[in-house]
Amino acid sequence: MTATVETPSGKAARDENFPVGSWLIRAELRPHVHAFYRFAREADDIADNPALSADEKVRRLDRMGEVLEGGRGDDAPAARAMRDSLIETGVVAQHCHDVLRAFRMDATKLRYHNWDDLMGYCRYSASPVGRQVLDLHGESRDAWPSNDALCSALQVLNHLQDCVADHKNLDRVYLPTELLARFGSRTEDLDLPAASPGLRATIDHLLDRTAELVREARGLPPRVVSAGLRRETAVIVNLAERLTRRLRRGDPVAGRVKLTPYDFSVAVLVGLWRGRQTRRLP
Repeated sequence: MTATVETPSGKAARDENFPVGSWLIRAELRPHVHAFYRFAREADDIADNPALSADEKVRRLDRMGEVLEGGRGDDAPAARAMRDSLIETGVVAQHCHDVLRAFRMDATKLRYHNWDDLMGYCRYSASPVGRQVLDLHGESRDAWPSNDALCSALQVLNHLQDCVADHKNLDRVYLPTELLARFGSRTEDLDLPAASPGLRATIDHLLDRTAELVREARGLPPRVVSAGLRRETAVIVNLAERLTRRLRRGDPVAGRVKLTPYDFSVAVLVGLWRGRQTRRLP
C-alpha cells in the first residue's frame, strides 16, 4: 500500500465557522466544493502537524502540488481527487496552488509584522477559497474584491479564536508584532489565563479592522447571480458579523470563543432574507 503524504487531523467541515457546500449550493457542484475543501483541509493539516519539521511539511505540500498537476502516484489522494475535479469543471488550478503557498508560509513563517503582512497571508490562505467557489458557479470576477474581504475577515476571526492554541502548539502567532508592541503587549501574554490589557487592545484593534472587511463583504451577495450561492454568501456574511460581536464580548485567551447553534440558525434566516436580492450591482 502506498504511504500517503497527507496527515489527516480529523477536522472536518462541521468544525468550520461557515457552511461548506451546503444544500444551498447546486447539487451537481457540491462534490467539487467538497473536493476543494478536502484538498485545503489536508494541506492545512500538514502545515499544522507538530510532529513534522518545516522542511518535511514543505516537501509534502510540494508533492500535493505535483500530483495536482498530473504527477503519478497515489500518495496524495486529496490532490488527485482535486485534479479530477478541475478536469471535470474546467476551473483553473491557480486557487489550489495559492492555498498551497499559504500553507508553505505556515510551515516556515511564525510571526507577522503588521496588518498588511497579515493581509498578504490571507490573500493566499483565504481568498482562493471563495474564488474557487465563485469560479465553479461561473460568477464574474467583479465579485472578487468583496469575496476577498469576506474570506480575509473569516481568516482573522479564526486566528483570534485560535490564538492561544496556535502559540502553544505551533509557536505561531498571527497577531501582528507591531500591534502588540504599540499596545504594550507581547506574545508571552498568550500564556496568561486571561487577556492582558495590552493584548485585549490588540484584539479589539484587529476586530475593528475586521469589521471594516465585513462591511465591505456585504456587497458580495448582490453581485452573485446564482440564487443558492447568493443566499449562502449572505449567510456567511451574517456569521462573520456574529462572530465579530462574540469576540468583542468574549476573551479568546481565557477560552475559545465560538458561534452557538442559535447563531447558525439566525444567520441562516437572515441570510435567506438578505440573499433574496437578485439585482447585480455595477
